Amino acid sequence: MMKLANPLYYPLAVLAGGISLIVGVRFLQLPSPIMLPIATGIAVAGSNFLKSREPKYLELNNPELEREITSVKTSALALANKSNELRLEVKNLLTDSFQMELLAAVQMSCDRALEVPAKIDNLAWRLQGSNSLLSLSELQQQLAEVQHKHRSSSGVAKQHLSQLADSLKRNIQLAQEGQDTRIAQIVSISTQIQDSAGVLQRLQNKLHTSDLTDSEQINQLQLLSDELSSFQENIDLLVRK
Repeated sequence: MMKLANPLYYPLAVLAGGISLIVGVRFLQLPSPIMLPIATGIAVAGSNFLKSREPKYLELNNPELEREITSVKTSALALANKSNELRLEVKNLLTDSFQMELLAAVQMSCDRALEVPAKIDNLAWRLQGSNSLLSLSELQQQLAEVQHKHRSSSGVAKQHLSQLADSLKRNIQLAQEGQDTRIAQIVSISTQIQDSAGVLQRLQNKLHTSDLTDSEQINQLQLLSDELSSFQENIDLLVRK
């Protein structure tokens, strides 16, 4: 008998189930007792589909690297699940207050966070049989992109990009020395995910306590949303091939 996947490990499947529940109850006017099992079924089916597409095994021959990948995957799942909660929550909070621009920005960041676990899986698969996730030229290209963004950024985003640039420079030096840079690269990604999770939590807390009719407080929420978006862009840059 096939073992069912746990939907909590597949945030996109949970999101699909949540959306189907909202559509069924709010728009189709179906009773909750009917929609709950349907939404659950969609989440379970989606998680099984996503699980079937995962790599079946990894051959990294490096226990420390495997531990780092497991750790970063756990962090990515936690970030995605928290993002899914915020995405559903913020829709009610900001729609009622007509803050549509902020709503769109937060939802976009949450959507990108939901994609991170799958990207980590693909990244782990690419790590097999190589001393580096990216070639030296690709690392240098990443650094060039970060430095370009750094010149046109300001405030907290500029600080984050400086830290990321320093991390990439260390990875480039390791690659030039012919050393295994995979752990360093995974740690760089993990740092961005952890920092992103911290900003997401601050944003969620701020949403709960803010007066959404106060322009100054809305501006503070927008700044947090921009900071979250900055981290998501950094994560995307590090995990893409």
